[in-house]
Amino acid sequence: MPELPEVETTRRGIAPHITHQQVAAVTIRNASLRWPVPSDLPQLLIGQQLQCVNRRGKYLLLSFERGVVLIHLGMSGTLRVVESGSVAAKHDHVDIDFSGGHCLRLNDPRRFGSVLWTDQPLTEHSLLRKLGPEPLTEAFNTQHLFQRSRKRTQAIKMFLMDSHNVVGVGNIYANEALFVAGVNPNKAAGKVSRAAYEKLTVAIKQILAKAIEQGGTTLKDFVGGDGKPGYFKQELRVYGRGGKPCVQCQKPLREIKLGQRATVYCSRCQKC
Repeated sequence: MPELPEVETTRRGIAPHITHQQVAAVTIRNASLRWPVPSDLPQLLIGQQLQCVNRRGKYLLLSFERGVVLIHLGMSGTLRVVESGSVAAKHDHVDIDFSGGHCLRLNDPRRFGSVLWTDQPLTEHSLLRKLGPEPLTEAFNTQHLFQRSRKRTQAIKMFLMDSHNVVGVGNIYANEALFVAGVNPNKAAGKVSRAAYEKLTVAIKQILAKAIEQGGTTLKDFVGGDGKPGYFKQELRVYGRGGKPCVQCQKPLREIKLGQRATVYCSRCQKC
């Protein structure tokens, strides 16, 4: 599933090609995504100029003069810029063509993604208003995590993956950050010390920043807005390495399930 680095990589890849361009056409081949694509999206967008492409959590926000298109990539979606008129593939569900000759194309084999429209303030949108702070901003810090975690009994890994606490720390990067910080992923969030949260905060920021720099993590089918895979996979210390030697102590890494998600850690190095 594309996580924050992959979504940010996509944003950076598509923005230069379509910002300040006018929408010339909208094609909806399959409206049955996680939520139905608005049937009047062509009428809403055609003739409008795209002002900017932003991101909030894992949502891409295409801001136009009279509203915003919210795009989520779901489990397997990719958003690419191709030439207008390019032949569509099997799972190319939505195209937004721009006057400059570029087409923004959503491909989503599992159809868990979404393309929505709003003309209301984004801070009031039901999908955005309760989201936690962005992890690469000053609002995300040790004090925030420590206070939010008090009396929480859920596993620290699941606490970090809860978008109400911080956005964009999905399964891959939660595994990696907990390893770097030396924190056992199964430990109750309320039992994690302030000192450990300080290490976690630093680890999350560093790992996400590096992942963005390397274009995200391609495990199966993710490609950025330019069609290129992400290269952070080579940096993974624990995720996908269950049973293999720990890079620090050589003890075999343990793999368990937390919240139905694969969780890999070192029982020797992660004791906090």
